[in-house]
Amino acid sequence: MDKKIAIIGLGYVGLPLAIEFASKYSVVGFDINKDRVNELSKGEDRTREADLKRMSDVVQLKSDALGIGLSFSYNTEDIKSCNVFIITVPTPIDHYKKPDLKPLLKASEMIGQVIKRGDIVIYESTVYPGCTEEDCVPVLERVSGLVYNKDFFCGYSPERINPGDKINTLTKIKKVTSGSTPDTAETVDQLYKSIIEAGTFKASSLKVAEASKAIENAQRDLNISFVNELALIFERIGIDTNDVIEAAGTKWNFLKYKPGLVGGHCIGVDPYYLAHKAESLGYHPQVILSGRRVNDNMGMFVANKVVKLMIQKGILIKKSKALILGITFKENCPDIRNSKVIDIYTELKQFDIDVEVYDPHADKHEVKEEYSIDLVDSINNKTYNAIILAVSHDEFLKYDYAALGEQNSTVIFDTKAFLPRSIVDARL
Repeated sequence: MDKKIAIIGLGYVGLPLAIEFASKYSVVGFDINKDRVNELSKGEDRTREADLKRMSDVVQLKSDALGIGLSFSYNTEDIKSCNVFIITVPTPIDHYKKPDLKPLLKASEMIGQVIKRGDIVIYESTVYPGCTEEDCVPVLERVSGLVYNKDFFCGYSPERINPGDKINTLTKIKKVTSGSTPDTAETVDQLYKSIIEAGTFKASSLKVAEASKAIENAQRDLNISFVNELALIFERIGIDTNDVIEAAGTKWNFLKYKPGLVGGHCIGVDPYYLAHKAESLGYHPQVILSGRRVNDNMGMFVANKVVKLMIQKGILIKKSKALILGITFKENCPDIRNSKVIDIYTELKQFDIDVEVYDPHADKHEVKEEYSIDLVDSINNKTYNAIILAVSHDEFLKYDYAALGEQNSTVIFDTKAFLPRSIVDARL
């Protein structure tokens, strides 16, 4: 069949995917956020993930009526003629650290209203093994009145987008694919193979593909939790964790993970999806959840370490001024989802410290809405009793930290081992 593709969700995952597919197929980029659709229609992208020139080119292809190209919409009428639906909506966790499938199920319900016989629904959102067939397919069947693997088919191809990375982009990373029948698996694989330069890997089932994504990030989470725990130990011993890692790294098979805050939409979330599935089957995972506990407590550790250092310098804690540099979950990108910097902020506020947060990459309105924090516009002509480098944005290397501090009365803490060692009091 001639493929006409609808990409559901135009965030960090969906937009780059829509742009790449649009160079070879007719694509409708769909999002329920009208502001987002209007922004993209004007050639703007707040995530900074899109190649704007390339996006403009594929939008022009649709305008030229060549049968391929990209258009944007928030109207479901515009996706009814599509026959491949790729769902890339967020799959966060709730306040109890349980999977929040509401966006995924709502997207499935919407697609159920428009799918036809022979259509394929592909999920890219990160889920636990079995979620596509056990949670999403029943919604598609109920709303559409169609029968799974008879009237419509499903695929799963986990996203591997790395926000802010301009080298390992969508087409440069090998893509795992899968389908609900052998024919569907081959169709899905060939579809992605047509745009992924690095090639594809066809998994044996939807569940295998789902599980592969979950363990990718759980493995990284556990490795980081190990070095974070080492940081807690070495802080008590009085040695620098990064020095230890450099020494151990001289052995050829040592993996040089660094301690740090573990947030974001994948590493800080996916292990909870895997744990949820395990617990539903009667197994309580020990290693996965212990790693999560260590990583979830690192923001509190940083804040308390900073306060101890301030006390050692004779700084009066109550009403002192602290600056946190960075609120995004990683360097040089505007993504604030599940940022663990908020844990440092919250803990410092508990000490009645006046805390300011500065981040040139983050959107002020998003930060206010998500975390109820008003980002400061500038740190010029200000001084602080504590400065915490929380995110290693390139801009932060250029600042005069001596000018930002109170003379002989400022603690500088580097959570990323990013700043010159000579100017910091301690680092994670």
